[in-house]
Amino acid sequence: MRDLFTLFAGSGNPELAEAVGREVGVSLGARVIERFPDGETFVRLEQPVRGHQVFILQPTGPPVNDNLVELLSFVDACRRAAAATIIAVVPYFGYARQDKRHGHREPVTASMVAYLLQAVGANHVVTVDLHAAQIEGFFHIPVDCLTAVPTLCEALRPVLPKELIVVSPDEGRVKMATQYAQRLNATVAVLHKRRETATKTRVTHVVGDVRDKACLIIDDMISTGGTIAEAIEALLAAGARPEIVVAATHGPLLESARQKLSQESVRTLLVTDTIAPVIRNWPKLQVVTVAPVIASAIRRLLASESLSNLY
Repeated sequence: MRDLFTLFAGSGNPELAEAVGREVGVSLGARVIERFPDGETFVRLEQPVRGHQVFILQPTGPPVNDNLVELLSFVDACRRAAAATIIAVVPYFGYARQDKRHGHREPVTASMVAYLLQAVGANHVVTVDLHAAQIEGFFHIPVDCLTAVPTLCEALRPVLPKELIVVSPDEGRVKMATQYAQRLNATVAVLHKRRETATKTRVTHVVGDVRDKACLIIDDMISTGGTIAEAIEALLAAGARPEIVVAATHGPLLESARQKLSQESVRTLLVTDTIAPVIRNWPKLQVVTVAPVIASAIRRLLASESLSNLY
């Protein structure tokens, strides 16, 4: 089976792909990735894949469009090279936040990305903590959505204060917050928001008793840090202790996130390496690897075993 198995790394996060390769016990497949002067992406496989089960590890994080086109090019190259099965391992699924229309003249871009992956020849998608579960319904091929919650919980235990409450920043993350709370033997609070403009929301009230408690704010991703900063403000106003830990699966962190979350009340910020870290010199930031989780999924897929306990 291993002789007919190839793992390729895109340029979106080669360090994670190398770590997954070490966990699985294989070397990464040889490939060439280039950018033409006008910005076009070029991919070439440097080894045969005919009849192989091919895994392509490529998150579609920033720069999102470049990484997405590269992934599509990789899949197309493998299909044209007669790979038996093409499995796109997309730890971070870009455009996932555009999973529905907020107005009558908007695209559902997450659905478009799913269509493109299938159109170029992907047979299976493996991802981690999708922004919305309904995105799986955009695909007509198998989708396995792994979770980083157990991995993050293990990394959190040594840094969590006592008398902890897990906080969901909105109604959409309640299920994830409950998973954290069950593993950490904590309770859950939820922030309710009201949308004031197309780009701005305001926390209207906190559901749950956070007074004199330390808070673990969780989310699936942090980019600008605006949602988390607003949550911190609401929690402190509700009497929470200024001992706040933040955890998110994906960290497409922009520089503004450091500016907003470098306040004294924030003890630690944990994200995983589904996206290659952009900010590397931030003492509060801790990056936890999901390579063992992805490697376990690959081993089970190769052996036709269930992935259910990785969800």
